[in-house]
Amino acid sequence: MASGGNDNCVHLWEPLARETPLNTITAHQSAVKALSWCPWQAGVLATAGGTVDRTIRVWNTSTMAQLQSVDTGSQVSAIAWNSEYKELVTGHGFSHNQLTVWKYPSMTKVADLTGHTSRVLLLATSPDSSTVASVAADETIRLWKVWPVDREKKKVVKTSKSHPVSMLAQSIR
Repeated sequence: MASGGNDNCVHLWEPLARETPLNTITAHQSAVKALSWCPWQAGVLATAGGTVDRTIRVWNTSTMAQLQSVDTGSQVSAIAWNSEYKELVTGHGFSHNQLTVWKYPSMTKVADLTGHTSRVLLLATSPDSSTVASVAADETIRLWKVWPVDREKKKVVKTSKSHPVSMLAQSIR
C-alpha cells in the first residue's frame, strides 16, 4: 500500500504487517495529493504534489528508483491509468483546473481537457476504461470520453474463456 500526506511524503506499507512504513519517498516539495499504482506493471507507482510541487513522479517501488518526473505547472490532485493506451490522466487544481492526458513512459502531454472552473478533486474511470468522470470543487461532475474502445477487440475478450468468473459472480448465479 501507499499513502501520501501533508508532510510531503509518500509512505509505502506492507498491509497489516507493520506499524512503520517499509520505505518513505521525500522528493515532493508540498503535500502529496495523488497516488496511483500502474495496473500493468507491478511495483510502479505514480505520485503527485500540490501547489508548490506541481510534479508527477513515477517510481519503481522495488528499487526505490524514480523512473519519471514532469512539472505540470499546476497542483495535481488525482491520477488514473489506462492499460490499453498505456496512458494516465491527471486532475489539476490551482491554477489550471483541468485534466491532462499523458503518454507513459515518456510522460509527453497528449491533451488538456478544460471545463472545470475550480480544482479537480477526484477522477474515476468507467468499467470499459473509455470514460473518465471528474468531480471538482465547482460542484460539477464531468464525463470525458478519453479513450475510444475497439469494439472488435472487446468482443473477443468478452467471449474469451481465458478469464475466470469471480467468486462473487459465481455465488450470485
